[in-house]
Amino acid sequence: MARESKNKPRRASVGKEYVIAAYLFVALFVALIGYIVYFNIQLRDDLLSSAYNKRQDAQEERVIRGSIVSSDGAILAKTEVDGEANEKRVYPFENIFAHIVGYSTRGRSGLEAVLNKDLLSSHEAIIDQVQQDIKAEKKSGDTVITTLDTKMQRAAYDALGDYRGAIVVMEPSTGKILAMVSKPDFNPNNIAYNWEELVAEGNNSQLLNRATQGMYAPGSTFKVVTSLAYLKEHGNVNDFYFDCEGEITIEGHTVHCYNNNVHGGEDYFEAFAKSCNGAFAEIGADLGWNKMRATAEQVLFNETLPIPVPYYKSKFTLESGSGTPLVMQTAIGQGDTLTTPMHMAMITSAIANDGELMKPMVLEGVESAAGEHVKTYEPSSYKRLMTAEESQILKNLMSAVVTEGTASHLSERDYTVAGKTGTADHGDMQGAPHSWFIGFSNVENPDIAVSIIVEESGTGSEIAVPLARRIFDAYYYE
Repeated sequence: MARESKNKPRRASVGKEYVIAAYLFVALFVALIGYIVYFNIQLRDDLLSSAYNKRQDAQEERVIRGSIVSSDGAILAKTEVDGEANEKRVYPFENIFAHIVGYSTRGRSGLEAVLNKDLLSSHEAIIDQVQQDIKAEKKSGDTVITTLDTKMQRAAYDALGDYRGAIVVMEPSTGKILAMVSKPDFNPNNIAYNWEELVAEGNNSQLLNRATQGMYAPGSTFKVVTSLAYLKEHGNVNDFYFDCEGEITIEGHTVHCYNNNVHGGEDYFEAFAKSCNGAFAEIGADLGWNKMRATAEQVLFNETLPIPVPYYKSKFTLESGSGTPLVMQTAIGQGDTLTTPMHMAMITSAIANDGELMKPMVLEGVESAAGEHVKTYEPSSYKRLMTAEESQILKNLMSAVVTEGTASHLSERDYTVAGKTGTADHGDMQGAPHSWFIGFSNVENPDIAVSIIVEESGTGSEIAVPLARRIFDAYYYE
């Protein structure tokens, strides 16, 4: 009996080890199933679209790359096949859509990369696919229909002219990207021939899409964010008053208004319309770093953005220990804050759309090479960036910029505009400042939102505003 009793604990211990091992195997199995589900839902499309996925090479052996077309039916990219089955990727608009459409030689960029899976999928009729397989012929890839509008893209491209910079045009109510231009640009038809020159140092970063990857100090366009922080703290702008003497000094740090202009006594609308640095430096100092940061992150600074093409996050760096001088500079769009034209277009669109940001979209649908419907993409809300009441006050402030402020060049048109100019210092400031404008048209029922950055060119009112006028005019008059 004693012997039998002695073996019981050992058998119990062995049984417990089996149970633990069984639980571990079950846990590993569940984790594997979970990852497979996650992969198919979250990662599959990214992996299939990745330029590093060798499966793409195999797919290109079986499918002729499909076409990319604009919302108005123009071909932006297509594959031509000669009598000997040699394929050539062709971009009929050459430089005009260079950065947003991208290229598919020497790797892929732009929509050529993002939509790679769709372009290498084929939804031809089954009978046709069987016949092609029998004949060892390649199938025709699907056609991707974008939200891009050739009229607005050309208007933005022509407006930017020989300047370096970027322009984004969006529909606030849908999130559709109508135009995205970046300069300096390149001709994607010649990408292989010019590759070494394009990637060489000192070539002005021609391959960089400045609309989504160019990081700039926002200048006074950031005053819409500072104003939102003020509204969150005070609820309205009715009791604000500032006596501008051309500069303001707090804790030994002095901020000057542009050209040391003395604006005198101002309410909030006047300070915003005249882009008074003194008033906004004081606002920032009163709010403090924490309230400024909370509002900046509310409008997606330091956050992941729902942008359908490669991008860089905007940066807002105020934190505990940031002194009042840095807070003052940040409140007027200087300091260490960096953003992209695309992000500023999103903030502008949210203001125009009663505070709700629609998810930026560049893809409307997919068709087979024969024109048969494959799938459609619908606009969707991404996030509310502010209340409807806050957006209405910002709309009113931005309208005052046009009717009586720094964007008066946009007044007295057949359409209405609300906006904000910006003049941003940068680097060691050996050249002229960057010129900014953000705004939207048909203020009561907004049609399009525009974000413009012109590098080293001058003030926002002198350079970016006239460019914006050309784009708005193209939308309404051409």
